[in-house]
Amino acid sequence: MCRSIKTLRPPALPEEATEEEIRAAALQFVRKVSGFRAPAAHNREVFDHAVEVIAQATAELLDGLEVRGQRASA
Repeated sequence: MCRSIKTLRPPALPEEATEEEIRAAALQFVRKVSGFRAPAAHNREVFDHAVEVIAQATAELLDGLEVRGQRASA
């Protein structure tokens, strides 16, 4: 697991995740999976596309989650 990716739903994050936080998590995921911190020029388009698709999927996931039995975070 990539330790740089933080949980983006309550109670780990008390407020709604921002677009910036979602994109940062997607970028970390793509970096981990691809093995590249920054892609070469010939891979930039596919790398950036993957980040956008994963960010969109993450936003949809967070919008659809129903978190039950939340306790106040310590």
